[in-house]
Amino acid sequence: MQPADRRAFILAETRLLPVAHVPEISLHVADEALDIWQKTEDQLAEIGLPAPFWAFAWAGGQALARYVLDTPDIVRGRTVLDFASGSGLVAIAAMMAGARKAVASEIDDFALEAIRVNAEANGVEVEVAVGDLTETEGGDFDIVFAGDVFYERPMAEKLLPWLDGFVARGVPVLVGDPGRAYLPKGRLGECATYQVPVIRDLEDSEIRKTTVWRLDPPAAA
Repeated sequence: MQPADRRAFILAETRLLPVAHVPEISLHVADEALDIWQKTEDQLAEIGLPAPFWAFAWAGGQALARYVLDTPDIVRGRTVLDFASGSGLVAIAAMMAGARKAVASEIDDFALEAIRVNAEANGVEVEVAVGDLTETEGGDFDIVFAGDVFYERPMAEKLLPWLDGFVARGVPVLVGDPGRAYLPKGRLGECATYQVPVIRDLEDSEIRKTTVWRLDPPAAA
């Protein structure tokens, strides 16, 4: 599927709406969570594309974006990585808060197009990084954000050592998380906690307590 087709699908199947916990930012999101999830799974399964995580403002990303806009000094003039960006929410917040450059990474071509569409809607420029950055050293960034990434064991086991590479180089890593199962709780320092509105169909709740954590270095052996 060509980029223009992906863009047309995104515009047809979503509405541009303010983000519940970050109303300064609007995203193209799904009105009916389960409907678009099923529709895109049905339409895209044959060509191997994943479910539309890009069509929702997940709790971890909302918390990180709120924290960035409330504490802009953490990104002002800096180069930012929004890992597993989804909709591009955190990268957009970083640019609105004065980042020099924000890079949104994703493995899903639909998400990459959604990030471009959402950045345009908010009047900012966000660069996209295509592919699995955990297969690389990560790149040269001043701060790294990762929202809602510790939901599966294989992902967590792969991701944590990669994020530790940034920490070892003195790069702050901030994680937004509403209590996912594989969060490395013993490695985290709390930055801020919010009550974030979410979609009940996806989260089995209308509000999720969500924390922005700083990833600390592993304890010395």
